[in-house]
Formats: sequence, structure tokens, C-alpha cells
Amino acid sequence: MIKRILKATCFALVFMACKNEKKVETTSENTTVDISAAFNEMLDAYYEEGLKLNPVQATFAGDNRFNDQFPNPLADETVAKIKTYYTGYKEKLGEFDITDLSKSEQMTKAILQWECDMNLAGFEYRQDYFPIDQMWSINLRAGQLASGASAQPFKTVEDYNNWLKRLDGYLAWMTSAEEKMKEGMKEGYVLPKSLITKVLPQLEALTVEDLEAHLFYSPVKNFPEGFSKEDKKKLTEAYSNMVSEKIIPAYKSLHQFMSTDYMEAGRESSGVSEIPNGETFYKHQIKLYTTTNMTADEIHTLGLSEVARISGEMEKIKEQVGYKGDLKSFFDYVRNKKELMPFKERKQVIDNFNAIHDRMKPQIEKLFDVKPKTAFEVRRTEAFRENSASAEYNPGSLDGTRPGIFYTPIPDATKYNVYSDESLFLHEAIPGHHYQISLTQESKELPKFRKTLWYSGYGEGWALYSESLGKELGLYTDPYQYFGMLGAEMHRAIRLVVDTGLHAKGWTREKAIQYSLDNEAESEAGIISEIERYMANPGQALSYKIGQLKIRELRAKAEKELGDKFDIRKFHNEVLETGCVPLALLEDKINTWITESK
Repeated sequence: MIKRILKATCFALVFMACKNEKKVETTSENTTVDISAAFNEMLDAYYEEGLKLNPVQATFAGDNRFNDQFPNPLADETVAKIKTYYTGYKEKLGEFDITDLSKSEQMTKAILQWECDMNLAGFEYRQDYFPIDQMWSINLRAGQLASGASAQPFKTVEDYNNWLKRLDGYLAWMTSAEEKMKEGMKEGYVLPKSLITKVLPQLEALTVEDLEAHLFYSPVKNFPEGFSKEDKKKLTEAYSNMVSEKIIPAYKSLHQFMSTDYMEAGRESSGVSEIPNGETFYKHQIKLYTTTNMTADEIHTLGLSEVARISGEMEKIKEQVGYKGDLKSFFDYVRNKKELMPFKERKQVIDNFNAIHDRMKPQIEKLFDVKPKTAFEVRRTEAFRENSASAEYNPGSLDGTRPGIFYTPIPDATKYNVYSDESLFLHEAIPGHHYQISLTQESKELPKFRKTLWYSGYGEGWALYSESLGKELGLYTDPYQYFGMLGAEMHRAIRLVVDTGLHAKGWTREKAIQYSLDNEAESEAGIISEIERYMANPGQALSYKIGQLKIRELRAKAEKELGDKFDIRKFHNEVLETGCVPLALLEDKINTWITESK
């Protein structure tokens, strides 16, 4: 909800000065320079102010100036500042005539307009009444930071003290979260019981009183070399007191509330349409995540069509491997095939992903002539959250000093099925999220605020499109891995059906689970986790397939219209160089490129 922010006064003075200068200038060239300078000053101010409003985002971007800060996004004061921020910059944008801006600046203006409009619209819905869920909420991100192995640095004594100060803000948020949930209970805004059930063990895991076993005590167990005995003693005492006297009691209080009063009030219904103003909220979420004006009915119909198409492709693989049963039983066969569960140790899972990377390296330059400089790693998802987590990518820092990380949950290595690992690596890592996000962050052309933007329709669409590049990259030689790719695409097509089913058509959690079991090879436990994910964040699951289909459509159009002039590397450059953008803006850009390439 909270994004980037900046300093209005600085912009106002610069813009006034530029307007005065224009009275003196006589050439359009100098006038253009003045307007461009003012526009870029405004963008820089927007970015800087945004970091101050969301300092945790700054930390993840590798900007460590605000590592001790954690403004409470549930506090009225913070909400008022955020609203003023977006309203103010929306007004400033209106002062720039689009005809005075370059093509790149015109796109930037359109993106910033979208940011302001969508974030302000989001305040019309009481999302603050749902501050905690099993997958998306701040407490899970705080746990990552507390581990000492994420974006929050623990290299100096100051770093350690910064985290202690930041935790005071986080504790204030925890108190506010409980208060907001109590307010929500009175107004009819509560989580479904099935989601509350998944949150409880996450909270309970952080009520353990053995400091050595507590996640928030981890930094003390990993002091860097060079810390003096006195510093270690002071910090150990400070962290012991913080965890024992504040963190553990806060988690106990929250767990007690959510396991009793909140659980009792929990919804039996599954979809967001059952909360006040839920139907309108879902329309907002569709637009937010797909960056289109598609309706729930249109998306549902598209999903059913894609499920049918992909099922036909799956039938071909079933026949290729010689399986005689129907497709649904083939799913069970793949889920339980022992040869596809070859590992005994978690490290073997990580090694397998690194081996996939090695196999595709010789082919990557055929599709991409621009590659990111940011380093890349594969890691196991942290134990405290992996039972409810999906595989994910965490971006590296803007300066490239912290690598991009592909996290994969491995609760039990002996039950880990490898059939979809190649497509998963292409999606989460290379050339999926790692290429797309790292190249954006490393761009010398984009304004700062665009380097950390995220539009799921584009970002997840690119990652799903990347899965389809496997054969071109020397992968999918094993029919089960190709079936894994089809399974991953089917998974995203099913999302179109079940997300709209849950939130617009009255589907129950159980109906959505059964539909998934009938149409894909994911494990039942994995499917349950996925359905509950969609319940917690309506609309997010729609972005993947909508974005992928748009990028595929644009590639097919370019191939057809450019013929022998089509260069796949240049097409990928055109898609990636803009960073995350709403899909309509991407389509305009590619259409312009096709015309100019002719």
C-alpha cells in the first residue's frame, strides 16, 4: 500500500525558478531543458519523500539511511501523510503538459499518475482491518529481517542498534494490528477461519522463551569479527531484554487474541464479496493487479478457455510417456512418482536448481544480449514460514552489493518433487524475476522511483512468459519437466478461474480446492496453501496469466509484422528496458517499436 515519497518544497522552488527562467529564454530547446529539469527534480523529490514514508522499502532497496525507522502504517498520522503525498504529487503532475515532455518522460508521467490514482483509490477500502494474514503481512517480512540474513544489515554496532530502534516501531504496529482487527470485528471485516488457523502457528513459533531458539535473537548469535567484548556484552543484554520483555509478550498477546476472540468471529465464507463493499473492492483489486479494465466474468471465461487448451497439451505428454489412465489419474501418478522425488537432503534441492542454471547458460545469449550485473543465489525458505510459503524471489539491492535471492520452501526433502523445477527456475530466477528486476534496478535511464515499482501484470507476466522459453534455452528435454511447465501454466490458468470464483461467484474454499485438484498435478497440501493465498489477497493471482498472454501476443505480432527483421534479443530488450509498467503502456511501446523497426 505504501510506496515511494518526496519533498514538495524543493520541487516548488525549482519549478518556480524554471518558470522565471523561461521568460528570459527565447529558444524552444532551452525551454524544453528547463521543463525537463523541473520534471526530473519533481521525480527525485517524489522518490526521496517516498523512502521516508516507507523506510523498510528503502532498506530492501539497499538504502541504509533509514534503517532505524519503522513508521506505523496503521497510525492515523502516517495514513494522513501518505494521502497528502499522493494528492500533492498528483497536483504537481498536472503542471506539466505532456506535449512538453520527451517520450520517456511521457511514459513516466503516465506511470506516476497511475501510482497516485491507484494508491488513493485503495484508501476507499478498509484494508487496515486485515493487517495480518498467513502470507502477505508485515509480521512475516519483519521475521525475515530479524533473522539477520535478509536486507537489514548487521555488520556494525550501529546496525545492531538500528534494528533495536526499528523494532520499537514494529511493536507499535503489532499493537495497532490487534486494535484494527478488533474494530474490524465490529464492522464485519474479519478473515476466514481457515486463514486464521494458518496464522496461529506462525505467531506461536515466536512465543518460545528459549532465547537461543528465538528468531529475533539470531543477530546476537552471529556477531561479525572485530566487535569488542564490551560491545558484544551490551548488545547481548539489549537484545535479550528486547526479545524477552517486548517481542515475546507482544507475540503472546497477539496469538492469544487471534486464537480466541478473533477465531470465534472468523468468517465461514471464503470470498471477499462477503465483506462490506467487497464487490467494489474486488473490482479495484482486478485493476490494481492486472493493470487492465477486464471484468471478473471476462477473466473467468478466459481462464476456462486456457484450462481447456492446456489440458489438450497435457494429454499429449501423457501419451508420450505411455500412461494409459485418464488425465486426472495422471496428475496423481506424477505427484507420487518416486523417481521424481530423488532427494534425501535439502542441499540436494538447492544443488538441482544450480545445475539447471548451468545447463541453460550456453543458450542464454541467443535470447538476451543484455544481462544483469547483480549476483544471484538460491536459498531455502526460512524454517519459521516455509510451511505456508511459496517459492519466491527477493530482489538484490539497488547498488548490486546484495544478491537477488530465489527462496524455495523445502519442509521435507524426501517428499520434494522435481517435475516442475526447470519452469520454476525460469520463473523465479533466470530469465524471470532476476533478469527483469535486476535490469530495472541497474538502469541508467529510468528515474529512481521507477526502479522499485512493481506491477504484477507486467512482473509476473514476464516471469510466466519466461517459463515458455525453456526449449529455446536447452531445457524441457525430459517430458516430465515439459509437463511441469504445462503444469505451471495450468496453475496460472486455474488461478483465473478460482480467484474470480472465490471473490465474484460465491465459490467456497472447498470448491476452489477441488477444481484445482481436478485440473492440475500440484499436491493437495500445495493446492490448499495456494487457494488460501488467493483468499488472503484477492486479485493478485490474476496478474500472471493476463500479463503472460499480453507479452506472448506482442511477440507474435512483432514476429509476424517484422518477418526476417525480427530479433528476439531486441524484443526482449524492448520489454525489459522500461521496467515495470501497466500493460497498456507496454503495448503502446512495443507497437511503436514495431512501426519504427519496419
